[in-house]
Amino acid sequence: MTDALLPATPQPLEKEGDGYFRKGCNPLAQTGRSKLQNQRAALNQQILKAVRMRSGAENLLKAATNHKVREQVRLELSFVNSDLQMLKEELEGLNISVGVYQSTEEAFTIPLIPLGLKETKDVDFSVVLKDFILEHYSEDSYLYEDEIADLMDLRQACRTPSRDEAGVELLMSYFIQLGFVESRFFPPTRQMGILFTWYDSLTGVPVSQQNLLLEKASVLFNIGALYTQIGTRCNRQTRAGLESAMDAFQRAAGVLNYLKETFTHTPSYDMSPAMLSVLVKMMLAQAQECVFDKICLPGIQNEFFMLVKVAQEAAKVGEVYQQLHTAMSQAPVKENIPYSWASLACVKAHYYGALAHYFAATLLIDHQLKPGADEDHQEKCLSQLYDHMPEGLTPLATLKNGHQRRQLGKSHLHKAIVHHEESVREASLCTKLRNIEVLQEVLSVAQQRSRLKYSQHQEADDLVNLIDAPDVVSKTEQEVEIIPPQFSKVTVTDFFQKLGPLSVFSANKRWTPPRSIHFTVEQGDLGFTLRGNSPVQVHFLDPYCSAALAGAKEGDYIVSIQEVDCKWLTLSEVMKLLKSAGKDDIEMKVVSLLDSTSSMHNKSATYSVGMQKTYSMICLAIDDDDKTDKTKKISKKLSFLSWGTNKNRQKSASTLCLPSVGVARPSVKKKLPSPFSLLSNDSSLY
Repeated sequence: MTDALLPATPQPLEKEGDGYFRKGCNPLAQTGRSKLQNQRAALNQQILKAVRMRSGAENLLKAATNHKVREQVRLELSFVNSDLQMLKEELEGLNISVGVYQSTEEAFTIPLIPLGLKETKDVDFSVVLKDFILEHYSEDSYLYEDEIADLMDLRQACRTPSRDEAGVELLMSYFIQLGFVESRFFPPTRQMGILFTWYDSLTGVPVSQQNLLLEKASVLFNIGALYTQIGTRCNRQTRAGLESAMDAFQRAAGVLNYLKETFTHTPSYDMSPAMLSVLVKMMLAQAQECVFDKICLPGIQNEFFMLVKVAQEAAKVGEVYQQLHTAMSQAPVKENIPYSWASLACVKAHYYGALAHYFAATLLIDHQLKPGADEDHQEKCLSQLYDHMPEGLTPLATLKNGHQRRQLGKSHLHKAIVHHEESVREASLCTKLRNIEVLQEVLSVAQQRSRLKYSQHQEADDLVNLIDAPDVVSKTEQEVEIIPPQFSKVTVTDFFQKLGPLSVFSANKRWTPPRSIHFTVEQGDLGFTLRGNSPVQVHFLDPYCSAALAGAKEGDYIVSIQEVDCKWLTLSEVMKLLKSAGKDDIEMKVVSLLDSTSSMHNKSATYSVGMQKTYSMICLAIDDDDKTDKTKKISKKLSFLSWGTNKNRQKSASTLCLPSVGVARPSVKKKLPSPFSLLSNDSSLY
């Protein structure tokens, strides 16, 4: 909503203890963009008030039985509807304030249309997340106050992103972080009580839901909107600026298209599939317009083949804008799309159609076929300029006949003038477009240029002899396309990784509270094996060992040993901790997964001093009969995890030998799951 504070360069990433993310812009900075967004926010509040008053009046009208009361309510309702319509028109005026978003360079170009960012209300995550951490994860919620504060700070920063790549990265970071938060704290079977409110960027009407998918969809919309603002800000007087603008609009189309395909039932109208389809078309049309500008940037040479190319490029831009205007004119989009947007699409369709006919006329009138010219090449180009030649004309004959060339060229000029007149007329019908001086100037100059050229070759009998010029075939050397969002390029740290690996410690799994298991090593024997990695599980537990008698069960996840957090430790690291305890009393905390569908890890290991380090699968090879027989015969428990005796070394055919050094919790961060695995598969139901 505001431009970046000085210095203009993106701020470096904060160190880990300070929040993991770039800060947003200063919301109080009085730039043109911030003033515009502040006006939008104020209008949203007025629209909300008017919508509530209208809802109350409608309810009163349904309940009232007295005739005079009903008449009074109808009168008040008409005033409320009138005020609401005026507020929406004022919001539409802000949406077409394209001058605020354009490049500051002096440019004689038609403005492009950006999208405004969606506004939202503050959200307090602290109470709900603390309660859930205590209830679901059975951990002290006060240990996560900094992480919750980081999440809220990140959300607040996303309300004022800078209008550059750093702002896009900020919004993408929050979107990916929401994937972690959803998996950690939002079970699919219950509502968490956090109300998210976002305002429609086109109508200003608020939408509130307890569903986190509204938050994710709105952030995606703002990423697309920010790309459009970056595109309009680019300097279109340079090749690099035009290429950047093209890239930004194609990326905006990609984000909006991803939003349309992923969140198919959004309650906010600006994110409905019909509206998003139109917005995607608008972004691609503006990218195609930048392609035309890039071709014309060095200057258009008055040369036959160059004019053919430029005419077809202009026809392509006119075609995509005509398709856009048709889409904007269809219900239900027509009711809520800003009228000035639809008018500008119509203006550009006629304007670029006129340019296509003007360039076609120029190549026919100014370039006579001379001796030694490449007749075959010119004939081929002229034949490809149209779907079909006018009746009675052939490409080669037209090229050789000067009179036919002039007549066909004047027909194109006449059609160009008609399109220019229509573009000027359409622009004059819209109050917002009439106030855009550069647009009026560009349309006027182009119209005068076509009229001047026509007047130079005009004859008295032209109205009788001129044929209807065929349309120029649209063709481009660079077809624009949708560029999908590239979330993988943004590195995000899960704020709540202390809760444990997300593949296990998530909201959709239920746990027993942590149980403290106090046991001792008897004759170097623990009485169980371990398997899995981060977190490690208890496996093949001897029912008569000290740990089993203290309450340990097969399949338990070890969360701490001697007060050392083990959720992110590997199997070998957990073994080192157990070994470091020696013969002392060992305190181990475990949790049990309550879901019956939970599966055990596939990797198991035993430990014995002096043996080679390997991961053993021999436990899986032991059949049930052998285990039953051994259980019946033993008078003393078997050695599952042991050290210190030569006898026990021989029992372990494949074991894991650990170093005899002490163990400290590694400071290296464990690799987090891919953010893409966190994007909800159920979002299409939203």
